[in-house]
Amino acid sequence: MRLVRLGDSAGAPRVEADVRAALASWGPGAAVLGGVALLGARPPGVEHRLDAVVLLPRGLIVVVGVDLPDPALRLEAPLTGQWKTDGWPLVRPDGATNPGDEALAAGAAVTALLQAERVEPLPVGVVIAVGPYVQQVSQPTADLVRGVRILHPEPRTLLSAARELATYDHPCPAPQAARILAALAPEADLGVAALVAEGFPETAPAARTTFIPKAALAPRPAPAPRPAERRGTPRWLPIAAAVLVVVLLIAGIVLALGSADSASQESPDGRPTAPVGVEGVAFTAHGSARGSDCAAATYGDIKAWLERNGCGEVVRARYAAGSGDGTAAVLVSVLRFPASAGAAELRAVADRPGSGGVRDLDGGWPDGQAPVFDHAAFLTGSEGNSVKLVQAVWLGRASDPADPRLVGIAERALRLAVTG
Repeated sequence: MRLVRLGDSAGAPRVEADVRAALASWGPGAAVLGGVALLGARPPGVEHRLDAVVLLPRGLIVVVGVDLPDPALRLEAPLTGQWKTDGWPLVRPDGATNPGDEALAAGAAVTALLQAERVEPLPVGVVIAVGPYVQQVSQPTADLVRGVRILHPEPRTLLSAARELATYDHPCPAPQAARILAALAPEADLGVAALVAEGFPETAPAARTTFIPKAALAPRPAPAPRPAERRGTPRWLPIAAAVLVVVLLIAGIVLALGSADSASQESPDGRPTAPVGVEGVAFTAHGSARGSDCAAATYGDIKAWLERNGCGEVVRARYAAGSGDGTAAVLVSVLRFPASAGAAELRAVADRPGSGGVRDLDGGWPDGQAPVFDHAAFLTGSEGNSVKLVQAVWLGRASDPADPRLVGIAERALRLAVTG
């Protein structure tokens, strides 16, 4: 992540300093998310100065800061109603009851600008950063679906929001990213090479195609005249045979893909198998467990929510992740629900700072290690009707939840297929 400071901070909300600190903690380059953050930007046609415009390889995020009168334990922040802090209605000196209106208008203005400049329409998300401190933010599920996140900008919460909002199906190439930046801030002159260093690919990805065997494309010879005595033979037999061949081919492809995605990373007797590599990080499985008592496997606010609502199944898997910086203990947990609404609600709880986590499995780690996940890098992800939670700590030394190297390992662990 490269930070580009534009203008001064005169008149900026106090929470902008927290936004800058959170973005700076991601570090330079593409190790965490990559991208470029324009700090204090005022794109052409946008009425208000923006605390940050974050261009990521798979999306663009507009960050608008809102200063609350005092710190709060709980903020109720619907987009279509009055905000409340610790149960009290929030009314600003200018009479506004919903500070989110300006942020939504800024996001719409940025979208309109990109469309007018005819640059690739990356998804534009909005983050409303509130401060000086908020322990818990409550947002309606419908507002989350709209691509708006309201949060206190700590490194972990802002990182989770960025991953949720930047979801374009392929990364934006560096030349296109340069055009987007030129439209947003002409004074921010970044070359293609600098953008490649921040995680933007040099060229657009090749279009996906489906291979069709030549035999299927060859002209079909004209059918030979049928003998008179076979004129009454049913004609559906060749069609049925062709359909059967196609079905078998499709079944074989699905079976192969399913086998690749769900291949066990651990032998039946519990011993680790060969490591699985994910973008330069090797993950070695060290045991897993499956159960139906989801609350018993968790703690904190996550446990309290599960005690009230329950879930269908919880799967926990241990990994040792090796990288050039050492070895990390990684706990990957998948909680499955009958419907996606439950998964979305639990993920919203898990994304709150200090909301708890998932308990480690019983039994020791390799070489007698005993990692403690209290200060783990913590990330969340979604898989249909499931929520995936990742906790990562260093083995043998202290861990910092905002450590970019640990966060990078946790990000890659989100892509592991956990079958239990």
